[in-house]
Amino acid sequence: LLFVFGNHNLKNLNLYRPIDDVITRVSQEVPSVLLPSYGATYIGGTVARARGLLIAGLGGSRKYNNGLNQFTERQMFWKIVKLIPRLLFNRVFRGRYLDILLTHAPPEGIGDMPDACHRGFHAFLWFMRTFKPRYLLHGHIHLYDMNAPRERRYAETTIINVFSSYTLEIEVPDGV
Repeated sequence: LLFVFGNHNLKNLNLYRPIDDVITRVSQEVPSVLLPSYGATYIGGTVARARGLLIAGLGGSRKYNNGLNQFTERQMFWKIVKLIPRLLFNRVFRGRYLDILLTHAPPEGIGDMPDACHRGFHAFLWFMRTFKPRYLLHGHIHLYDMNAPRERRYAETTIINVFSSYTLEIEVPDGV
């Protein structure tokens, strides 16, 4: 199970950043009861390889009240820029940039909402055109009508709102 944080329930967000400092902080400050990962791996701001799939994570939402894990469009773009070296490595050595982009917020104009809190990121559109992930999985937008469309398409990417739950069956690409 891989995950990113959204814009709510952020009590433990600081335990996951910065990633290279987690071991030091855990050993010095965190009660042992918080140490188990419960089988989940945080991938916010990173690219992971899991069971042959290349998966990147970008958590958070658009900035709307200066809360934790809220970002401007420019800040999200810089989070993407930090992923580029690993994406290029994947392209050279694995034949593709990425299989799945896991986000909290949706791309702008594709399954988002017009209010400030639920607007998507325009930078995700650039990301999909440039790095061509097979899937972008996002939450954040509640589906009150479970018959509402979950899947949309942009360029070569299938965008899926995974609110509540969603089962995605995906074959691992050849040459992994």
